[in-house]
Amino acid sequence: MTRKLFGTDGIRGAANQEPMTAETALRVGMGVGSYFIRGSHRHRAVIGKDTRLSGYLLEPALTAGFISVGVDVVLVGPMPTPAVAMLTRSLRADLGVMISASHNPYQDNGIKIFGPDGRKLSDDAEAEIERRMAGDMSDHLAPPDQLGRARRLDNPGRYIERAKQSFSRGLRLDGLRIVVDCANGAAYRVAPGVLWELGAEVISLGVEPDGFNINADCGSTHPEAMRDRVREEGADLGIALDGDADRVILADETGALIDGDQMMALVANHWHGKGRLAGRGVVATVMSNLGLERHLEGMGLSLIRTPVGDRYVVEQMIQHGCNLGGEQSGHIILSDFATTGDGLIAALQVLSVIVERSQPASEVCRVFEPLPQVLKNVRFNGGQPLEAPSFRKAMTQAEQRLAGSGRVLIRKSGTEPLIRVMVEGEDEVIINEVADELVETIRQTDA
Repeated sequence: MTRKLFGTDGIRGAANQEPMTAETALRVGMGVGSYFIRGSHRHRAVIGKDTRLSGYLLEPALTAGFISVGVDVVLVGPMPTPAVAMLTRSLRADLGVMISASHNPYQDNGIKIFGPDGRKLSDDAEAEIERRMAGDMSDHLAPPDQLGRARRLDNPGRYIERAKQSFSRGLRLDGLRIVVDCANGAAYRVAPGVLWELGAEVISLGVEPDGFNINADCGSTHPEAMRDRVREEGADLGIALDGDADRVILADETGALIDGDQMMALVANHWHGKGRLAGRGVVATVMSNLGLERHLEGMGLSLIRTPVGDRYVVEQMIQHGCNLGGEQSGHIILSDFATTGDGLIAALQVLSVIVERSQPASEVCRVFEPLPQVLKNVRFNGGQPLEAPSFRKAMTQAEQRLAGSGRVLIRKSGTEPLIRVMVEGEDEVIINEVADELVETIRQTDA
């Protein structure tokens, strides 16, 4: 069965428009809840959210859906996505739900679902949930005496301690000045608290959410404010999380940005040297820079590539026995500590190397020289521009022009009506020309 609601990362859309309506959220709760009812025990769902205004719309609707099929609900309030995944396992829940559209603006929202293992669902599981939602779910309704109950657990302490425990034992952040931008999102309380408790002097940005300002000119998709503040304060490191804190972008003491590829290379080096890197490699998506692949090959390690989406990364990490994977955008999965991308824990792993080496971030975090890479987004009108003969011809010409010295990747976004054009190669002039030509072809085809 083809999925219609679920995309790359759960269900996502404009708030109060299909599929992000209270009615659909109610049916999601019913469909997901009934899917996870297995056995006679009291079933439990954990629901967290970020700071979007529309979270107040979706949270009670999902709760009602779960309660109607006999599933108890634990509401944990604003909490990072990785915290919800962790609490799902810690509370021995049958499933977890995060209400968030991640890095998107406040007008959007989304529903991410975790199984009892704290991992995102497979395509097959999502397809089965959609099948249930499309049918008559009256058979799944609980009798009056078996309705679920809801309670609140507004205490981030479990996650804070888990994050602190991921930091190398015996190390402290004393003497380090750190800027952390929480994107006015889900980590606005926990991230500054973790860094402060580990000893850092913390300069906090994006910690005044009002329901509308999540990801607005802040966070990992807009790291300029963080980078500028690092320079102004003479900070040792800058950390920019996105709205649900499952991704991170860093800045060294000069303000130079550090992406997910550099973080994966750094952690791979560090863990490999300590005998901690499992699976003889790293899992990353097709978007990761060729420079990362060459760097790992030089260490005798492999780079296993997946489609875009951190759940595909996790699937391959499990299959190959790896404990490190992620995306260039800053989703870093460290399976020794978390079941999904965790921006705060990833930043702490980088900080542990900085502390151990007693070197500035600019010396520690520039691990390899990336090949020039250009990424452009083209908004489209819902047609099929990538199927047009003119586009296929342009792709053939682009690949011939790069002549084995680079690569082209074109894909539709799983979360927005965008076509993403990525061109990578050794000649920066050529890759920009190729990208511009492909973008123009897509626009003309979709006009």
